[in-house]
Formats: sequence, C-alpha cells, structure tokens
Amino acid sequence: MISHLLLLLLALAATSHAGSIAVYWGQNTAEGTLADTCASGLYSYVNIAFLNNFSNGQNPSLNLAGHCDPTAGTCTSLTSDIQSCQSQGVKVLLSLGGVSGTYSLSSAADAQSLATYLWDNFLGGSSSSRPFGSAVLDGIDFDIEQGSADNYDVLAKALSQFRSQGKKVYLTAAPQCVYPDQHLDTALQTGLFDYVWVQFYNNAGCDYSSGSVDNLSSAWSQWTSGVTATNIFLGVPASTAAAPSGGYIPPDVFISQVLPVVKDSSKYGGIMVWNRYYDEQSNYSATVKNSV
Repeated sequence: MISHLLLLLLALAATSHAGSIAVYWGQNTAEGTLADTCASGLYSYVNIAFLNNFSNGQNPSLNLAGHCDPTAGTCTSLTSDIQSCQSQGVKVLLSLGGVSGTYSLSSAADAQSLATYLWDNFLGGSSSSRPFGSAVLDGIDFDIEQGSADNYDVLAKALSQFRSQGKKVYLTAAPQCVYPDQHLDTALQTGLFDYVWVQFYNNAGCDYSSGSVDNLSSAWSQWTSGVTATNIFLGVPASTAAAPSGGYIPPDVFISQVLPVVKDSSKYGGIMVWNRYYDEQSNYSATVKNSV
C-alpha cells in the first residue's frame, strides 16, 4: 500500500513540473543581459522583442529599446549571448510585431520576401548583414497586434518550408485571449505553430479579474479546443505595471486557482510571462516555477 502511494506521489510530482516558462526580452535596458536572463534557469524559451518594422518592401528593422543599435551594427554583441542561451537548452526566438512600430504584409509576395529575409538574416541562411552575427535563432514568434491580418498565414507557410533545411525552425504566436484573435486567426488555422502563448492580460472579458477565474477558464477552453497546436501556454503579466489594462494574477491565486484550471487540458504547455524586466522586479516566475 505504501509503495503504491509513493508511486502515485512521485507521478504527481513529475506532472506538476511538466510546464515550461517563456518570456519576452528586449524592451527595457534595465532588465539585464540576454545571457543573464537565460542563466537565471527560469525560462525554456526567450522571445527577443521586437522586429517591428516591415511592410511594402521597406527594409525590416529591429527595436531592442537601447540594448543595441541595429543601424550601427552593434547588435552582433548578442551573438555570444544567444549561443550561451542555446547551450543551456533555452530556445531563442525573434518576435515580430508588438504594440508599436509600422508593420503589415501587403501581399503574398511581401510575406514570401519577409520569410526569405528572416531565414537569411536570423535563421539558417546567410547574409552579409546578419544583425546577430553568426548566431542562428531557433525560430520566429508572431506577436501581431495591429494592422491587417492578411498574409500571416502565407508567412507561416513560407517559414515552415525552411524546416527541411537542417535545423528545425520553431513557429510560435502570442494572440490576445479574445477568441478568435483578430490578427492571427488565419495564421493559427494553418496548424503550423509549435507553441501558442495566449495573452491573458489587457483584455477585459477573458482576463482574470475581480477575484474570478470564470472568464479566463471559458476563454482557455476555447483556445485549447479551437487551435491545433499541441502546446498552449497561458500568458500572464509579471506585475500590475506590466498590464495597465488588467489581468494581473497574484502568485498565490495563480497557483491555487488558475493553474488547476489550465492544467486540466492535455494541451497545457506552461506559461508565458510579459516581460523579463517586470519579472526580475517581481520574482513572479521564480515564485510560481515549481508549480508550473
């Protein structure tokens, strides 16, 4: 009897640590280096944010909020940081979009062109002007929050074609929790995304609010039943300051009330935290990691 109980407890302990944590890095110079972010041991995925200018043939450009100057070529300083992260088993992705910037895909040809640019400059291709030098990123994250939804499905399909050329190209997405997402639904319906980290913050109607998990639970069910990705993550803000329009979940409430709801799905992959700066200030990931 005791041995059976021990086996059950061990099995429960193993499953309770099955989730991973993803984080966004690159939007605050006070968040520390990318290498330190990975060395914290908290994260399995880091999204470098953002490539937020692309459309109509304009030269795509990064905005890393002062970490480096892409126009001056100083972002090659991240080469060793990216490689250090990857040596520790952390997947490093480039995130497209964000709240600010000028981006859209005006045509299928525009999407194909961007896919080629991303492959040559950040993934397994070659270019004389790779912003991160010789570092080869693990994939591309879609955080599309403005403009038209057109042609992101074409971009996903074009990027997926590079998967046959050696190293796997991961595709991830960060839709809003209102289902379906107005910018990424068509892209998500391709079924090509490995991980989908849904933003359950700054979205009245599907966020945690007023001590209730009902709206979150309902939206989570829609996402896990409506999207074909096998790993869906719950996106949370690391503090109230990280989500001025709401959705912050205190760690104790998150552990006791929210995780039991989202872990009930076989598609649960873990949590996404916005962002490294706020997370470092609040120790949110460190507080909840053993429960995720």
